[in-house]
Amino acid sequence: MLAGLLAAQGVVAAQLQAAPPEGAPPLHERIDQLISAGCEARSIKPAGPADDAEFLRRIYLDLTGTIPTIGQAKAFLDDPSPIKRQQLIDRLLNSPEYTRQMQRVFDVALMERRPASRIPQAEWEDYLRRAFAANKPWNELVREILAADGSDPAMRPAARFVLDRDSEANLLTRDVGRLFLGRDMQCAQCHDHPLISDYLQADYYGLYAFLNRSFVFQPKDKKQPVVLGEKAEGDVVFKSVFDAEAGDQHAKPHLPGDAVIEEPTFEKGQEYAVAPADGVRPVPKFSRREQLAETLPRAETAAFNRNIANRLWALLMGRGLVHPLDMDHSGNPPSHPELLDLLAEQVVAMNYDIKAMLRELALSQTYQRSSQLPEGVNELPADSFAVAPLKPLTAEQLALTVMQAVGVTDVQRAALGAGLNEQALYGRLAGNLRPFVSTFAGQPGQPEQDFQATLEQILFLSNGGTVRSWLSPQPGNLADRLNKLKEPAATAEELFLSVFTRRPTPEETAELTASLQARPKDRPAALQEWTWALLASDEFRFNH
Repeated sequence: MLAGLLAAQGVVAAQLQAAPPEGAPPLHERIDQLISAGCEARSIKPAGPADDAEFLRRIYLDLTGTIPTIGQAKAFLDDPSPIKRQQLIDRLLNSPEYTRQMQRVFDVALMERRPASRIPQAEWEDYLRRAFAANKPWNELVREILAADGSDPAMRPAARFVLDRDSEANLLTRDVGRLFLGRDMQCAQCHDHPLISDYLQADYYGLYAFLNRSFVFQPKDKKQPVVLGEKAEGDVVFKSVFDAEAGDQHAKPHLPGDAVIEEPTFEKGQEYAVAPADGVRPVPKFSRREQLAETLPRAETAAFNRNIANRLWALLMGRGLVHPLDMDHSGNPPSHPELLDLLAEQVVAMNYDIKAMLRELALSQTYQRSSQLPEGVNELPADSFAVAPLKPLTAEQLALTVMQAVGVTDVQRAALGAGLNEQALYGRLAGNLRPFVSTFAGQPGQPEQDFQATLEQILFLSNGGTVRSWLSPQPGNLADRLNKLKEPAATAEELFLSVFTRRPTPEETAELTASLQARPKDRPAALQEWTWALLASDEFRFNH
């Protein structure tokens, strides 16, 4: 009961924080107005609204990382309430499945599947999950990640962002710029970017200057974990490879386009709170990295606000208003500049409440558009957001969705009985994610790229032992349920609702019926082949 009360309070809080200025329409309506204006300006006819089945599958995948059970699907599709979509959005946003999905999304975004070398993966995941369960504001989460040095056991997992990059200053400069400011300035390391006038070498080294004094410190006792140390000195000097005659230039810490942060001066020997010594971790009185943690995630940093607004938009809409996400510059303007300005402004007004922003995006007609093109239209520009894009399932989404579709998840729910909860259920399923991640995930240390199916992926779904083993009947799984049904229409509904989260068309029902009637002595095998074919289809592999 307490959990339900807290969940309800969470919804109310999100609604209050998302409240527009007096007299202004809600944010989701303003989003739709700006997208519609863009379509009109380009003479684009947008797609109509998604039907309930398409919306149901999409919102479950986006907010929970898997599809609904067949019971949940039937309940939603048969519900006549005009506000059932809003009610479902609120229910999912306050579910433990949402918390774990955000943990997965931001783990992949921030660490890009790097191996956990300094901080155990489980501790990092638990840190993120607790942050999203508490609906911690994004700016606070980023501040913790940038400031943590690993010395405080309670905050040690937050230090993984820096420690598992070995505190390498150039790598951190690039990734802080990409992931928190939306600017990949790697090509400005040796000179001003030759193609992007906004990306300056001086700004690259201004960001670098926050990070170059930090280093990985190993205590004398090798059994003690490594932490971050920081020196009180270390100037940054750079020169352009294009202009050797210009000589050395000096950089002080500053965010791109911002003023330099002035450093206090100390008498010689007074620079440290903890002076460096043999086996002693140095702690300066003035920490440049802590200055980054305070300066970057704040309302005054426009790039920080634009970046998270753009990434949340991309999470639900399939691509950013600025695309690619880490190429925010004047030569690559957003598809809808006024909309990105609005979202960045509202991120701040909502106190960086990710849940509240996702709620407004999900409520918009733009998010709830069909993936079917309007009649007579062959193609719509992706940056118009006039039709819902096909989004490939992530490795984790695909694993969890296959398990739900074929009934592996249902079997484990039944086995847990009275002990069923999200954490216990996920614990039983987690081991099955590994083969999917190894087959479908991107390369470690690289952002998840645009979808390109490989032969290995195709064979995994169409002929792999992992999926094949799940298609044999077990009490309560899909194969077991299908074998117990004799009526062709009921069999078709059970199959299609379980796998596609929609009811079959009359043509699909007729085709399945004819297929089963042609193999009366081989019905279980025929049903397994049908299930396998649906799992390997484009409709299943993508979120529509």
